[in-house]
Amino acid sequence: MRLGTMMTGTPNADRSGEHMDAQIGSEEWPARSLLGLLSLPARRELLGLGTRVRFEAGSVLLSEGMNDQHVLLLLSGFAKVTATVENGESSLLAVRAAGDTVGEMASMTGAPRSATVTACGPLTARALPSGVLRELLLRRPEVSMTLTAIVAERLRWANQRRLDFRGYPAKVRLARLLVELAAAYGSPVAEGVVVNCRLTQPEMATLVGAAETTIHKVLRELRDEGLLKTGYRATVIRDLHRLRRLAGLADEPR
Repeated sequence: MRLGTMMTGTPNADRSGEHMDAQIGSEEWPARSLLGLLSLPARRELLGLGTRVRFEAGSVLLSEGMNDQHVLLLLSGFAKVTATVENGESSLLAVRAAGDTVGEMASMTGAPRSATVTACGPLTARALPSGVLRELLLRRPEVSMTLTAIVAERLRWANQRRLDFRGYPAKVRLARLLVELAAAYGSPVAEGVVVNCRLTQPEMATLVGAAETTIHKVLRELRDEGLLKTGYRATVIRDLHRLRRLAGLADEPR
């Protein structure tokens, strides 16, 4: 059963792929995601909870302002987190991928949803009622501590974006964003590192606080300098070392 373009309240089940969840525990998840950070026993327990659901591209997983409190654990695909700003326009806040959770803040605080989450393409997830999540956090301190650390890191990331807006030119801000996306969602390929998270130029502009025309110019410069290759479906960082230097970031330890 496929969900419609908006999900509110407790999601409907998609039991067609329920038997596959046992295999998911052995897959390699992004290192910075919740599933990537948990031990195998904790990961298996988490993957056994809730109900498996599926969304099509463009479907709304969670809606800003709603009072539903379930959490979604993404199993495949990407989702974009957006919020409405004062002028009524939608602003991109973050991207979430397989292994990540969305909706945990409302579940833990009981407050209305602070953002809308939309599927970037076909996406599967496990929907956990808030009570199920709370019981797991009490039963498994490892999960509680890991999720708390992830929420704290997301706050740090948001604060860093605000500092970047004031302290760096647009080219450096975009380089820093690309480096972080590569670390979170990148995969090594022959040409460099492919960022498996497709963002449009307007979305990049929102994330780095620049005009779309500026991002277009900066991307062209990065391509001309041999740092980046962009295509319809993927962005490839051709020289991550040089991009990190441009971003003012130290190389990661080998």
